[in-house]
Amino acid sequence: VQLVESGGGSVQTGGSLRLSCAASGYTNDPRCMGWFRQVPGQDREGLAFIERDGLTTYADSVEGRFTISKDNAANLLYLQMNNLRPEDTAMYYCAADPLLRCKVVGEKFPYWGQGTQVTVS
Repeated sequence: VQLVESGGGSVQTGGSLRLSCAASGYTNDPRCMGWFRQVPGQDREGLAFIERDGLTTYADSVEGRFTISKDNAANLLYLQMNNLRPEDTAMYYCAADPLLRCKVVGEKFPYWGQGTQVTVS
């Protein structure tokens, strides 16, 4: 399974970005996919998760501002980020687990992308 993120960049406070994650190399839609972010020197933070059936969950820090979605036909995962704040600056990663539900996998995803940088100033 390969995951490739895109869509990061620099944006002003209050702006929006949409991240994409192109997934390939699996037969069935992953059981769970998610978005994480990490700032150097800090722990990785789970932001948003989506089950195969479309059920979503969000971290408190992004709920109401970020929206996770997916296009199964195109094998794409998205993260729409609105009302961005300087504290959202980080490297953003997508992750996938082909077999486990999101509440089971936690952060132990077997497949990760290489990340895309988001900078908010």
